[in-house]
Amino acid sequence: MADENKTALITGAGSGIGRACALALLDRGWHVVLAGRRQAPLEETARMAGAHAPRAVPIPTDVGSRQAVSALFEAVKGRFGRLDLLFNNVGQALPSMPFEEVPYEAWADNMHTNITGTFLCSQAAFQLMKAQSPMGGRIINNGAPSAHVPRPDGAAFTVAKHAITGFTKALALEGRRHNIACGQIDIGNVEPPGGAPQHASKQANGTRLVEDTMDMKAVTDTFLLMAELPIDTNVLSVMVMPAKMPYVGRG
Repeated sequence: MADENKTALITGAGSGIGRACALALLDRGWHVVLAGRRQAPLEETARMAGAHAPRAVPIPTDVGSRQAVSALFEAVKGRFGRLDLLFNNVGQALPSMPFEEVPYEAWADNMHTNITGTFLCSQAAFQLMKAQSPMGGRIINNGAPSAHVPRPDGAAFTVAKHAITGFTKALALEGRRHNIACGQIDIGNVEPPGGAPQHASKQANGTRLVEDTMDMKAVTDTFLLMAELPIDTNVLSVMVMPAKMPYVGRG
């Protein structure tokens, strides 16, 4: 079991990867603040924790709002006095479309959610982690294979995730003097929940392919490895994906 005095904050904790990682931390003894725009999914995540639910704290938050993020971190500080882990999980992907057809408003909203939200939460985490005693903590950013190799008709998401990769490296460098480690997890195709079919993804040659998927446990196991390392050790970048996913050799 992990140290039950440790506290994590996960954005986008009301579904998918954020929910799964929150439940994994709760199962390991962490206190977990669940952030997301809607209250009901956050409360559902807490209920899914069963006996661990008392250590789950849902706080509805729009991470793109400076005021909301400030209130979120004040609540974390007021309740727990410190933050050991921030998982910048929340993200947004536009529907697949040629770059020249992407509406400006959709582009701007995509950048705001993926980049500005990560910036605001990371900045608030830095301010709290450098001031707490003992000083320091960890930030994990959710990237994507598109942070390294683009998919067709996915320019906006690719740009946003490339920015996250650069931001991760910058935070890892700037965090050194404050004992703040920062790493990035890039996650490939995860098996859809409830046995739903995997959609066919557009390939570089214009065809569509139903790609291989992996169980969510592969993601949470990798996440826990990063989250529970000693603070003097960091996984700067890791990609977890189905072995047969067409990433290497795309095109």
